[in-house]
Amino acid sequence: MRHLVERRGLSAKIEVDSAGTAAYHAGERPDARSRSAARARGIELRGRSRRFERSDWDRFDYVIAMDRDNYQDLARLAPPAARSKLSLLLRFDPESKGDASVPDPYYGEGDGFERVLDLCDAGCRGLLEHIRREHGI
Repeated sequence: MRHLVERRGLSAKIEVDSAGTAAYHAGERPDARSRSAARARGIELRGRSRRFERSDWDRFDYVIAMDRDNYQDLARLAPPAARSKLSLLLRFDPESKGDASVPDPYYGEGDGFERVLDLCDAGCRGLLEHIRREHGI
């Protein structure tokens, strides 16, 4: 998402951050296989892992979950007024079912990271277009 926002020159208008529902890898860089697959597409994955915080509900207009398990975890944490901010990423991909999850490629073999990048790209493109329409940017 950050890559798409930067390429469209929208970094001053759209803040992108990433966080997990657990702190297993807090402070770590993205998986080397993920960084490698992204780099092959001209995408540099920067940043370090962090845990989603309650204050993120106030900080962000959108909270996007990659899969249904994380969606449910976030829904339990959401204050009632913030629940409308929560969506699954693939809801924004017109080629995907609205409740589809991005699979976790961590333990898989082969092109799992490539497939995840394809799904994330499609979902993020749709999300960016949604944001642009909703906010007139």
